[in-house]
Amino acid sequence: MELLLSEIRSCQVCKSYLPLGPRPIVAAHPTARIIIIGQAPGTKVHQTGIPWDDPSGRQLRKWLNISDSVFYDESKVALMPMGFCYPGKGKGGDLPPRQECAPLWHSALLENMPHLKLIILIGTHAQNYYLEKSAKGTLTETVKNYRDFLPKYIPLPHPSPRNRFWQTKNPWFQTEVVPVLQAKVAQILHIG
Repeated sequence: MELLLSEIRSCQVCKSYLPLGPRPIVAAHPTARIIIIGQAPGTKVHQTGIPWDDPSGRQLRKWLNISDSVFYDESKVALMPMGFCYPGKGKGGDLPPRQECAPLWHSALLENMPHLKLIILIGTHAQNYYLEKSAKGTLTETVKNYRDFLPKYIPLPHPSPRNRFWQTKNPWFQTEVVPVLQAKVAQILHIG
């Protein structure tokens, strides 16, 4: 695993497409029991090198109901984005994750984590990649039908402050999905 993580962190495959240069962000360990697969690091995470070290990460930890120390304990929780480096800015926010990363690195990482009990898929990029044809037509429908993907996967919207409108429009997420997510995480990590 250490060799694999070293290879990922020194990856230069999309160097010419990355406005801030390559800085692959990943946290994994062979004993991890949960993996969170997000989109791609933002500029703050690119600067710090710490996954989910931003307002989105704070919201995600609230949804999971876990402390920073548990969240960042890679022996318990692995953090793997669809695109490992900051992809740059687009018209409506950050560009989509680079498509080279997941086929290049995901399988090898997952194979090195045999104790995973839950894969949390954040956003449409991760959901479409992992759920393939079983993903619903929209992120909202996929998240609303989260039970279809348990016990292996649970799809979530992105916890970005930009998604406040989505959360306001879909109050069932906070009342139905988040409690199930929290209970599952607590059970797997033996918390509470």
